[in-house]
Amino acid sequence: MSAGPAADADVPGWIAGLGLDGIVDLHVHFLPKPVLDKVWAYFDRAEQHYGTPWPIHYRTPEAERIETLRALGVKAFAPLVYPHKPGMAEWLTSWVLEFAEQVPDAVPTGTFYPEPGASSYVDSALRAGARCFKAHVQVGAYDPRDELLDGVWGSLSEAGVPVVIHCGHGPLRGDFTGLEVFEEVLQRHPRLTAVLAHAAMPQFTTAFELMARYPRVHLDTTMVGVPFSEAMSPLPPDWTVRLAEVADRVVLGTDFPNIPYSYATQLKAIAGWAADDRLGEPFLRAVLHDTPAKLLSV
Repeated sequence: MSAGPAADADVPGWIAGLGLDGIVDLHVHFLPKPVLDKVWAYFDRAEQHYGTPWPIHYRTPEAERIETLRALGVKAFAPLVYPHKPGMAEWLTSWVLEFAEQVPDAVPTGTFYPEPGASSYVDSALRAGARCFKAHVQVGAYDPRDELLDGVWGSLSEAGVPVVIHCGHGPLRGDFTGLEVFEEVLQRHPRLTAVLAHAAMPQFTTAFELMARYPRVHLDTTMVGVPFSEAMSPLPPDWTVRLAEVADRVVLGTDFPNIPYSYATQLKAIAGWAADDRLGEPFLRAVLHDTPAKLLSV
């Protein structure tokens, strides 16, 4: 079993060695420049917010970031957008749908916020072809159980369109973070296809328990198991044992470009898990391509 790519330059050859013609990343971020600038400015103050530096590794112009993904061998990706206040979600969704029209590798996505009209603009985005949505409970500081979102969860459940939801307590606990809160949404909408961003870090064990109760819940690998995150949210000792139980519901996510390390670092971590005989290369091919491709219909 390969130890994984040591650097970005090694990634394409490593992917080819797995018999894949490319990989599918379900968790990357492209945002309007004024919004992205504010996000990057927040990370510039990471020591104040998180107690540790967070240098953006891929702090380059948009066109260069797209080419970086292509050079790495990413053949399809979900450009995720998210609001932090009312009145943002609809125009962010319009922006990212237009972005996906211009970038063939980008899957059309959308987002939402608990506000009047949320169900309407989510339904419009679904009709426009959105194949993935992002919900950021921590940044948005909203209750996912809000009745203004009940129609949204219902529409996504009916459409079978996945929602990547950041609802774990990491890196900062919020008023409405925690899987016990999001499970109340799943109790009302058990057919919802949900992807737990960052594997619900640091609630890894609870995430597996949730997946056992809801067969349409997945988890993504975003920032999971890399040295940067291990310092704050180390994986449990039985991580690979539990992964083997849900191997077909784990998908590649990276948080590109907003990561303080190389893209290869995440792939190397995943390769390390696959060294467990219960996982192996079939797991790698599923995580890096087959499962996210199925969720995104690519």
